[in-house]
Amino acid sequence: MENNEVDAKPKFSGIKSIISGIKKIYEGQYKKLLIIPFSLLLTAILLIGFQFAATGDFINRDVSLKGGITVTIPTSQEIDILQLKETISSKFPENDVSTKSLSQFGAHVGVIVEVDIGEENREEQIGALIEEIGRALNLKLTAKDYSIEIVGSSLGASFFREVIRALLIAFFLMGAIIFLYFGPGWKLKLIVGLLSIFGSILIVANKGLLSDTAAFLSGIILIYIFLKWSIPSFAVILSTFSDIIITVSIVNLLGMKLSIAGIAAFLMLIGYSVDTNILLLIRVLKRKGGTEMERIYGAFKTGITMSLTTITALSAALIFTQSEVIKQIMIILLIGLTVDLINTWIQNAGILRLYLERKAKTQGGNVPERY
Repeated sequence: MENNEVDAKPKFSGIKSIISGIKKIYEGQYKKLLIIPFSLLLTAILLIGFQFAATGDFINRDVSLKGGITVTIPTSQEIDILQLKETISSKFPENDVSTKSLSQFGAHVGVIVEVDIGEENREEQIGALIEEIGRALNLKLTAKDYSIEIVGSSLGASFFREVIRALLIAFFLMGAIIFLYFGPGWKLKLIVGLLSIFGSILIVANKGLLSDTAAFLSGIILIYIFLKWSIPSFAVILSTFSDIIITVSIVNLLGMKLSIAGIAAFLMLIGYSVDTNILLLIRVLKRKGGTEMERIYGAFKTGITMSLTTITALSAALIFTQSEVIKQIMIILLIGLTVDLINTWIQNAGILRLYLERKAKTQGGNVPERY
């Protein structure tokens, strides 16, 4: 028994020394640590830029967002999805083809084939596609053996644009709400609120270049106000923006094709990101007592518990679900929440500490209270 206790002490001592070293770096080198999230953000922006230059889209979209047809074939036959994709792609070299397996309770129940077939000669191409699928599966397919869903290219593109507008409006309104809580003075809060509503209306109106330019200028003015009068508000928005951009770049690298469900996941991610960042700001700026680092660590314990609990639940859902839709949502949220750990507890916490240092230096002067 005594030997076991003696052996255990060096192990615990080693773990404590590692944690102590990490805390020392986190507390003393936080300015250098900011290089990590900003490097990730810059890399993500470059990758998305390359994606746009190569494909004309900043993210890979599936049929539901860019138009095409989806063929669903119920079958218990075991199918090599990759081989099926290669076979169909060889017959439709100019089209984007994707194949998915349908499962229920662990058993194979069907296959889905998605092809971005345009409106020109659609009926002929659909007939050729059905024939090719039947040949690849060694099945003689009749109209009763499959179902077809058609999404027009204009409808898919229009829906995708509306989704992007929804994300932009979410950022406008999110910024306004954060500034209403942390910003100084009712006049500035009123200006920010009106600008956010004005920008959102312009985005919804979508009246062309003039309204888009006005909305863009509204966003620039809001960013200027945040930077000048409320750095913490800007830090929350930057952290959330970084979460979205980095997650998009990783999704592109994984070759995932974004569907309507994936868009919902990104909207959910905004909520998760704002939640942890607001927690950090309230604990550090609004609570009294303890040192700056003690309040950050208090927020970290609560925030990391929330994040890890959610990540565990998402991982379990990803492992056991058979739905491709749910899988995409879970994967995007898992990536986003992991990225959020870096952006909240390194990027946002670092910016917040820099802000508090500057505020401490100017304290006592004719400097207005800024949160």
